[in-house]
Amino acid sequence: MRPLTATAVALLRSCHPEPTVAVTLMVTALAVTTGRDVAGVLLVAAAVLTGQLSIGWLNDLLDVERDVAVARADKPVAAGTISTRAVGVATAVAVVVCVPLSLASGLVAGLVHLIAVAAGWAYDLGMKSTALSVLPYVVCFGLLPVFVVLGLPPDASGAAPWPPWWLPVAGALIGAGAHFANVLPDLDDDAATGVRGLPHRLGAARSRAAAALLLLTATVVLAFNAPVPGEFAWGVPVLAAVILAAGFRAGRKPGSRAPFRAVLVVAAVAVVLLVASGPALLP
Repeated sequence: MRPLTATAVALLRSCHPEPTVAVTLMVTALAVTTGRDVAGVLLVAAAVLTGQLSIGWLNDLLDVERDVAVARADKPVAAGTISTRAVGVATAVAVVVCVPLSLASGLVAGLVHLIAVAAGWAYDLGMKSTALSVLPYVVCFGLLPVFVVLGLPPDASGAAPWPPWWLPVAGALIGAGAHFANVLPDLDDDAATGVRGLPHRLGAARSRAAAALLLLTATVVLAFNAPVPGEFAWGVPVLAAVILAAGFRAGRKPGSRAPFRAVLVVAAVAVVLLVASGPALLP
């Protein structure tokens, strides 16, 4: 593999590609369903992508010693396949580019998005090891859909759009649930390197339960406020509860990942409902 290509691949692997892509797609899809034009959708996608890239790269930069200590071969910086300088430069570029891309949706909307990105940075810079580790997720995910709404054009009367109460609440619940679910696979490695966030303090079983409860609540909030047929408003939360119950029941077997997978499925359901709420947010 040529050096330039190898560097690009290593950079992609260092940005935490799965959550970066998932968050970007979620917010971009919400921008589409709220009726943004093509330019508006692309601006939202670019702003969120650069913000998430900066959060992911900063995380790998700050965690390099911990990742080396537990021999994380999946971390390019720790494995030595890319230098800290290269990732540092990429992080700085992403932050610089994120600012004008965010403000392109309007001053208020842009500032809201930059606060969301700053919450992700706060997590990387130390909050991940505190009892308040869930707070940056609450702030970031609660504000991301608000960013989309505040960037919409005013209605026919000239009134500026304003998000309904349930939108940031649902986003915050999804973010908090994602935090507990995301940390579960790394609890042992984190504990070995001194990371003591809220999930680590609660333990695996309680963290799974917290993730399930938060995401189930998100589906209830969204199902009864998003523009979906009445039968879905009742049926989706019931289906989510059944999935979680089945997953946790199967998870009684030693080594089973069924509860974790059930939580991920319900998280996907909550995200679909969030995206489906777009038409209800139109000014």
